[in-house]
Amino acid sequence: MEVSVMSSSQAKICKTELGLRDLRSCFGRNNDQNKIFSRRPNTVSFDSQISRLRKAGLRFTVKAVDSEPILEAKSSTSSKSLDRSRLFVGLPLDVVSDGTTFNHARAISAGLKALKLLGVEGVELPVWWGVVENEEMGKYNWSGYLAVAEMVQKAGLKLHVSLCFHASSEPKIQLPKWVMKIAESQSSIFFTDRSGQHYQGCLSLAVDNLAVLDGKTPIQVYQDFCESFKAEFSPFIGSTIKGISMGLGPDGELRYPSHHKPARSGTIAGVGEFQCYDTNMLNLLKQHAEANGNPLWGLGGPHDAPTYDQPPISNNFFKDHGGSWESSYGNFFLSWYSSQLVSHGNRLLSLASSIFGDSKVDVYGKVPLMHSWYKTRAHPSELTAGFYNTASRDGYEAVAEMFARNSCKIILPGMDLSDEQQPHNSLSSPESLLAQIQTTCNKHEVEIAGQNLASGAPGGLEQIKKNMLGENPIDLFTYQRMGAHFFSPEHFPWFTEFVRSLNQPELHPDDLPSEEVQAIESVQTSSDPNIHLQTA
Repeated sequence: MEVSVMSSSQAKICKTELGLRDLRSCFGRNNDQNKIFSRRPNTVSFDSQISRLRKAGLRFTVKAVDSEPILEAKSSTSSKSLDRSRLFVGLPLDVVSDGTTFNHARAISAGLKALKLLGVEGVELPVWWGVVENEEMGKYNWSGYLAVAEMVQKAGLKLHVSLCFHASSEPKIQLPKWVMKIAESQSSIFFTDRSGQHYQGCLSLAVDNLAVLDGKTPIQVYQDFCESFKAEFSPFIGSTIKGISMGLGPDGELRYPSHHKPARSGTIAGVGEFQCYDTNMLNLLKQHAEANGNPLWGLGGPHDAPTYDQPPISNNFFKDHGGSWESSYGNFFLSWYSSQLVSHGNRLLSLASSIFGDSKVDVYGKVPLMHSWYKTRAHPSELTAGFYNTASRDGYEAVAEMFARNSCKIILPGMDLSDEQQPHNSLSSPESLLAQIQTTCNKHEVEIAGQNLASGAPGGLEQIKKNMLGENPIDLFTYQRMGAHFFSPEHFPWFTEFVRSLNQPELHPDDLPSEEVQAIESVQTSSDPNIHLQTA
């Protein structure tokens, strides 16, 4: 079977025996409503996606061929519109699950070839601490990730590696077993909130330099991990591997776990909670308060702050006028809380720069877009996450300075979010916050990379394009994430059109939507024994 995607790039996916149906089913759950191909015996048929294809300006032709099923085509050459930005696609979070097993290998192989044909530069690979060093400290298993790197290299793509020192809830990937064993008797290695609830998604930044991991500090363990990675992947670093992201906290981001669970789409997020109640954080706060001559301020966090899901006005601390955040105590606590986060980021990025600085790769760290309640004076969601950013104070100055000091680049997620898509009562403005961070980064000459938060968000691709091609330069953009939905007929044609529009914003008349979309709805293959489809 030959499938040709006719666009301005003239990319052609041809002679492949692995259709999009097989990509989706290989990645996992397959929804009957999302099928491209029919289940009739010996029949391949396109589902009723004509209107979507017409909107995307794409024309699909399908014909049978009796040759070896392969993918072959030349990548299109990007125009000047993408000179400043490189486009990557994230691989599945569970691409390697136990150090050895390479999951979805067949689907990913076909997916890599399709991305290469579209003109995508590379893919992002999440490398989990809890997968590589799971059984015991210092015992690493890189084989599954090495297999992924080799496949990416053979596909002619680049690789961006994210070193993940946090856990994941979906798919479920915990911290290393030996770390969780230590936590059974030392729960204070985790962040703790006001009610005593522990967050087990990453280690507390307060233990960075404490020998709590079988006689080693977390910084020493992270260093050993990074050095082992560098040694094992030396054939790829600088050639295939062009960038490395250093995990800095929950979800890899530089922040406190102030929101254990993100708000559901269309609902209003609460302000979150301060995470300063584990034994080691309280010790640091106590020392800071005593050094500043106010020992009573070191007994805990703000007593008049709301809980996770409450709005700012539910208690006194974050009130726009007369709130405690503007008091002497508020300034004392918020300055300390944010400075601890910046110091943590500095320790990890300094470590990454010292290890990879001579490897011809760029080092990145991720900073979150805590945009809820941005239109209030206090910016409570940013304050609980560790960014002392208010209507009268730029809390990202210290962050940008820290990245610049370590010659690192910032990844900003949420570039698919627009103000108009946010719940009105959330007083949210992702666009304003993004613009503020970009301005501060430009001031300190820190380059910015971008990511999206949700695949298929309304207007998301247009918002991404606006941010990529706007006035503020984007170093690279990583689209999250490859999987069943990514290759579905509801999404993949839109993504194809998105890539095409980046390569050539001015559409050629031949590429404009046509009233007649050329598609053969079914191909009978029973007469040709050389034509068949792989099954999942």
